[in-house]
Amino acid sequence: MIDHIDMEIVRCLQKNSRMQWKQIGEIVHMSGVAVSKRIQRLEEIGVIEGYTVKLNEKLMGNTYCIFITVLMKDYKHTKFEQFIMERDEIKEAHRVSGEPCFILKVQLADYSLLSKLLDEILVYGHYKINISISHFK
Repeated sequence: MIDHIDMEIVRCLQKNSRMQWKQIGEIVHMSGVAVSKRIQRLEEIGVIEGYTVKLNEKLMGNTYCIFITVLMKDYKHTKFEQFIMERDEIKEAHRVSGEPCFILKVQLADYSLLSKLLDEILVYGHYKINISISHFK
């Protein structure tokens, strides 16, 4: 069970996963050692699954953010999921209820790469795309 202090620790780590335990402790009114024990427990029970680096995709050269919805031709979801896992440009993938079957978030440097990816997706199903024109949250 997690309490309000655990939630505040998680919020601090979400804002900056490199925040020092002592800094978090000052926010939640605990010692750094106590915060460390809380974080370790949150990791052990699976609330905290890992730590990542958030990249600015545009500065990495991936200027275009595209959302692709895929409606499968048949029920080969497992093969498509494997295809998704092998593709670095697919940043997020969600299997959803109803139509479509999948929603993908893709970051690419140019539209020629999009064309190639879409050709490969056609093996699995039909698609529609939406290109992000701005990002605000």
